Amino acid sequence: MAERTSSGLLTMMLEPTPAVAMTLPAEVREKLAELELELSEGDITQKGYEKKRSKLLAPYIPQIQGVDPSIDNRIQASSQAVLPSSKHNRSRAANARDERFRSDIHTEAVQAALAKYKERKMPMPSKRRSVLVQSSVEACTPPDTSSASEDEGSLRWQGRLATSTPYQGHSHPAVEHWFNRVIQGSSTSSSASSTSSHTGGRSATNSSAHQALNANAAATALADLMAHTQLDNHLAPPDVTGLSERSSHHVERPQVASMRGVSRSHNHQPNVMETADGVPVSSRVSNKIQQLLNTLKRPKRPPLREFFVDDFEELLDVQQPDPNQPRPEGQQMSPLEGEPLRGITNWPASLPVALQRWGTTHPKSPCLTALDNAGKPVYTLTYGKLWTRCQKLAYTLLNKLSSRNEPLLMPGDRVALVFPNNDPVMFMVAFYGCLLAELVPVPIEVPLTRKDAGSQQIGFLLGSCGVTLALTTDACQKGLPKAQTGEVATFKGWPRLLWFVTDGKHVAKPPKDWQPSIREASNDIAYIEYKTSKEGSTMGITVSHSAMLAHCHALTEACGYTEGETMTNVLDFKREAGLWHGVLTSVMNRMHVISIPYFLMKVNPLSWIQKVHTYKARVAVVKSRDMHWSLLAQRDQKNISLSSLRMLIVADGANPWSISSCDAFLNVFQARGLRPEVICPCASSSEAMTVAIRRPPEMGVPPPGKAVLSMGGLSHSVIRVDSEEKLSVLTVQDVGQVMPGAVICVVRVEGTPYLCQTDEVGEICVSSKNSGLAYYGLPGMTKNIFETVPLKASGAPLSDRPFIRTSLLGFVGPDNLLFVVGKMDGLMVVSGRRHNADDVVATALAVEPMKFVYRGRIAVFSVSVLHDERIVVVAEQRPDASEEDSFQWMSRVLQAIDSIHQVGVYCLALVPANMLPKAPLGGIHISETKQRFLEGALHPCNVLMCPHTCVTNLPKPRQKQPEVGPASMIVGNLVAGKRIAQACGRDLGQFEDNDQFLYIQDVLQWRAQATPDHPLFLVLNSKGAVASTASCLQLHKRAERVAAALMGRLNTGDHVALVYPPGIDLIATFYGCLYAGCVPVTVRPPHPQNLATTLPTVKMIVEVSKSVCILTTQAIMKLLKSKDAAAAVDIKSWPTVLDTDDLPRKKNNQMYKPPTPEMLAYLDFSVSTTGILAGVKMSHSATSALCRSIKLQCELYPSRQIAICLDPYCGLGFALWCLCSVYSGHQSILVPPLELESNVSLWLTAVSQYKVRITFCSYSVMEMCTKGLGTQTEALRLRNLNLSCVRTCMVVAEERPRMSLTQSFSKIFKDLGLSPRAVSTTFGCRVNVAICLQGTAGPDPTTVYVDMRALRHDRVRLVEKGSPHSLPLMESGKILPGMKVIIANTETKGPLGDSHLGEIWVSGPHNATGYYTVYGEEALHADHFNTKLSFGDTQTVWARTGYLGFLRRTELTDASGERHDALYVVGSLDETLELRGMRYHPIDIETSVIRSHKSIAECAVFTWTNLLVVVVELEGSEQEALDLVALVTNVVLEEHYLIVGVVVVVDPGVIPINSRGEKQRMHLRDGFLADQLDPIYVAYNM
Repeated sequence: MAERTSSGLLTMMLEPTPAVAMTLPAEVREKLAELELELSEGDITQKGYEKKRSKLLAPYIPQIQGVDPSIDNRIQASSQAVLPSSKHNRSRAANARDERFRSDIHTEAVQAALAKYKERKMPMPSKRRSVLVQSSVEACTPPDTSSASEDEGSLRWQGRLATSTPYQGHSHPAVEHWFNRVIQGSSTSSSASSTSSHTGGRSATNSSAHQALNANAAATALADLMAHTQLDNHLAPPDVTGLSERSSHHVERPQVASMRGVSRSHNHQPNVMETADGVPVSSRVSNKIQQLLNTLKRPKRPPLREFFVDDFEELLDVQQPDPNQPRPEGQQMSPLEGEPLRGITNWPASLPVALQRWGTTHPKSPCLTALDNAGKPVYTLTYGKLWTRCQKLAYTLLNKLSSRNEPLLMPGDRVALVFPNNDPVMFMVAFYGCLLAELVPVPIEVPLTRKDAGSQQIGFLLGSCGVTLALTTDACQKGLPKAQTGEVATFKGWPRLLWFVTDGKHVAKPPKDWQPSIREASNDIAYIEYKTSKEGSTMGITVSHSAMLAHCHALTEACGYTEGETMTNVLDFKREAGLWHGVLTSVMNRMHVISIPYFLMKVNPLSWIQKVHTYKARVAVVKSRDMHWSLLAQRDQKNISLSSLRMLIVADGANPWSISSCDAFLNVFQARGLRPEVICPCASSSEAMTVAIRRPPEMGVPPPGKAVLSMGGLSHSVIRVDSEEKLSVLTVQDVGQVMPGAVICVVRVEGTPYLCQTDEVGEICVSSKNSGLAYYGLPGMTKNIFETVPLKASGAPLSDRPFIRTSLLGFVGPDNLLFVVGKMDGLMVVSGRRHNADDVVATALAVEPMKFVYRGRIAVFSVSVLHDERIVVVAEQRPDASEEDSFQWMSRVLQAIDSIHQVGVYCLALVPANMLPKAPLGGIHISETKQRFLEGALHPCNVLMCPHTCVTNLPKPRQKQPEVGPASMIVGNLVAGKRIAQACGRDLGQFEDNDQFLYIQDVLQWRAQATPDHPLFLVLNSKGAVASTASCLQLHKRAERVAAALMGRLNTGDHVALVYPPGIDLIATFYGCLYAGCVPVTVRPPHPQNLATTLPTVKMIVEVSKSVCILTTQAIMKLLKSKDAAAAVDIKSWPTVLDTDDLPRKKNNQMYKPPTPEMLAYLDFSVSTTGILAGVKMSHSATSALCRSIKLQCELYPSRQIAICLDPYCGLGFALWCLCSVYSGHQSILVPPLELESNVSLWLTAVSQYKVRITFCSYSVMEMCTKGLGTQTEALRLRNLNLSCVRTCMVVAEERPRMSLTQSFSKIFKDLGLSPRAVSTTFGCRVNVAICLQGTAGPDPTTVYVDMRALRHDRVRLVEKGSPHSLPLMESGKILPGMKVIIANTETKGPLGDSHLGEIWVSGPHNATGYYTVYGEEALHADHFNTKLSFGDTQTVWARTGYLGFLRRTELTDASGERHDALYVVGSLDETLELRGMRYHPIDIETSVIRSHKSIAECAVFTWTNLLVVVVELEGSEQEALDLVALVTNVVLEEHYLIVGVVVVVDPGVIPINSRGEKQRMHLRDGFLADQLDPIYVAYNM
């Protein structure tokens, strides 16, 4: 052990500091790097690697005189644990239950295991202050004081450092330096926190410490180098955080000019990093992510097997059994028989017979002594009293309770016994009273609240047993929750019960001639004992009179009970061993029981020992917990003697960890008269009752046995005695011999119950007369458990007697002793290996440098995620634990469990003290805890997820095949009978009168002459009133005025920015610019309340578009030059700003005529979802073609009215608002979307009022209506709102159609007459603002269901609705007239078949002519606008939309009678995430995440250096924030086979959304990296 620890110290000494990293010769550094590589590739073992490395470094390690202070801190954990002498002589709080599973051997093993690990730098989660449970004092406390242990006896760090460091003056910085290193960048505050203590900005105190600690410098430098070799391992994802955290020299990067047009200042401060695309980043987030990447350098993955995977079949990696795993080699076990039951003379024929005998012959004999909360005896029940009181109760129950003159109870009816733990006397009277009345008692716990953990399940049990009456005490009845009527409230899930109080005044004395019928024991049910299963459901186990009697007989034999003995019982007397020994067998043998209530044990853990001493008790029935508690308090008692004990029954001796309590207890109390051989562990289960018990010494049995078993072997269900590897062993004690008259065998846990081999662990099965009969009312489960037929290897049954499964896992050892190594309830099968929850709890509790866990309350269970069990550890942390403490404890627990059990922990959660659901006697209610974890209702205060190490069955990452050439693709598609995916809109047809004009401004002049008073526009305000209108002539006149104002000042071809609110001014100035020969650029005005974020965008568009002048209103002009604006941008650099509010009525003589239609008409600027500002050039011919195409598709004529609720600044919204009415002559009712904020129903009211047939809106408008009006449809109907006039309602979008939103909208407004066929979507993008539009004619939009897994491989596979992994996609409207669409391969640029996902390419007269950017980057994007196929039709010029989609030929026919081709848009190519060789669309992951918890309002995902980052908005209290981490990780793993790297929980509204309602994921990413989100919690999944 000692050398193991010291070698651990050596590795710890070699820890990185950047001081002297370069002191090693280059060749040594190179060799170290090679070694590191060999280790990572698996060419060398860890041991060999360490040996070679230390050999390389030996010459350079200086002899260190003192001990490195950092070591002292690191192993301070082990000092308390490893020195057994210090263990007992320290006074501790009596309630510190944290050593429930304490074992010195184990603690030592855990500390050694931890010493083997170098402290890995794990990024600590960031948490907003308000989420912290404790006060924020720790933030300011230096680590050396805040983390000191709570025990008075423990040394504080400072004191320890002073003794161990020659440089006492610098103890503080040394500790601080170590802390900074272990928990790098562990600031827990929000974005406001300073980053000075982090890498880059190390504080001055540290540097002085470095100079002082120069003796250690060389050693630490070496280690630093090791950290480097590990970091620079070529398997790792590249370090994209710009500056590596240790680089002291500076590389100036060439300035990156991006299309975002953000000016970048390059005054590199040391603590600011830059991301790959030049976004300045606060070091904190990036450091953490870099650390996270470092922890993931070598994830534990089994080597991937080579198998052929069809391209879109993602097969989960099935865990192959390890060929070297241990296998059982012994012979088949033979059943083990207990000694035959000896007949006892004069043995009563049944329990009531015994009661009658002792009640009449020994009425003064004491039966039961009850204690109060101070430990004083309150009442001693004699056998005479018990007999008379039971008779009274039996008589009352049978004769005095009636309903409608019928007796309420008949013999055989079930009755609930609800008695508190401190009233054994009343319970005993009630129990035997029921037996005398031939009723079946069902003892249950007292429900304390309506929502008690598990009480609902008890209700189901009572309901299924048909219980109508509950017996209780007066005091208990008063304490139960009451309804308004004063009666006891009905608990959730409980049947209606009549409550009867059994106290003396409520029971009647039976008449002289009444006698209870006392019969011999029969096979009728005597009582029902409840049991809670692993899943939390409650079953009732029925026990017959004969089995009850036989069990008492067997226990009397096995324990050698004699008449009149005294016993102390600490256990719950309502069930299991407490009931069997303390209530049933004791009465058979006329024993005297002293019952110790649980509450007394909490106050005085020594009480049971004191009672053994006082009453000279011969037998005590306890659990290992009680022995452990008494150890903590034993110092106060001197004159105690346990010499009277002949048997100390340890009821949970089947728990493998009970041995440590037994040994420790014996060590201390041997001096007080306790003999080693009286400790008798036993094994039992509710179904089989007592299975085995170690006999008392006087029976001449073989000595007790101990086995030291290899945990590795046990995990494969094989028994291997382990001598070498001390770290991962389990020491178990035997639980004695089989019960008299019983037969035991061990069968395989899973599948057919074959007998195990002798060296194999299996489930113990029992066949005997003294066990339960069945689960009440559950015949199927009863058959599985109570009627198992074990088979021999040949398949023949072992015997004709059925066996009962005990749910105990164990084996038969030497001397026919039974050993138990765990329970089925705690069994977790992870990747084919078995682990026991109790073992994991013990390991976690042994990692306690700071006595961190509150009262040792730890729950361990497994949850099923991605077809395997995953281990979850939940612990209650002490109220005084700081953030750093908890994080450090968590990372050590992970390492310990990994090292000792060779299994990864999936999730480790800490909850505040006393917050886990409790079982009746104060333990943790595991199934309820698990339920809360899965529902996201656990509310932890700290969470650490480690999916990267645990999840080893992900599908194989997709290997890109050497790409097939485009020509072979075409041939392959033709051979397979697949169509090349191409489609086109209908012909543009005949020209009409206004189609002869080449320029839109000419159309306006023509309309002003031909139909001067025809109304074109009508703008509504928020009240629904008409704010302004414009006829053809009015618009023309206003445009002329603008042109006259511009003509003298500007040159033709100048760019003019139009900054107007939505309205007629915007339209008039647009045409004014065209009249004057200028190029208009429409810009959304800045938001007065939000200048800081909106004004820079205005400025950027003005600059990037090279506008020489800004036209606007007076109000906005003032805003642009205001003080607030000056804070956001440089207002001196605005170009000329003109306001057009009061222009003189000047007429312009000469209109500008463009020389050719290819001239630039206007610029259309918009910010894409990836955060790139892109302006496109629209020529005059494209503008006219666009209007003509929309006119044909929507059948727009001067007599029509359409309603538009869109922003008029870019894309199709601009075209519909400013161009189409002028071109087609229809009247547009314009509803500015901003007005909906004050009046949600404005748009729909307008549609109804003007009886509009065609209307356009955006997703954000549709969402506002759905959320805001969903509950008001009735009120709207009363206001006569009617939408039956609407033929098409089109959502203008540049994304995949949001089907869930359009469907909800249709459903909600169906009641107002909206046709379900009316709602459809459009599709446009930067290269062509309108590619698809539903229009008025043509077939309805179609929906298909595709396999989401196939999409990740760029394949389209149609599936049925509702099939797993199906994704519904709706057609994005009909292709516009004159447009051609083809699907092309993004890489080879060849055409694709219609079963492939590819990029949508378009060709048509209204494509834009190119990007307009300042930086001359057109070359990069030239192929966006004019590209050609590499094969097939190589002549046509196409524009690349940047969107992925596919075409499908449908069964429908279009207007021309042809089969209709539907275009489905799947998502933007720029937004897709390339992960594991596959293509993911963020929206799919986001949809899954939003579904995972009711409090997630919105979600966005992006990647950062190969890590998937999920940002969720929390709608609810901040204490729910950490619940989301596990749920988000689970759902993404289950549905997308991806591991989430970082989960960020933020407030609602943090995820940026643009005017079209699209998420700006790249802005969000930049904000996250620059630490600007002020997150509630950031979890870095290890």
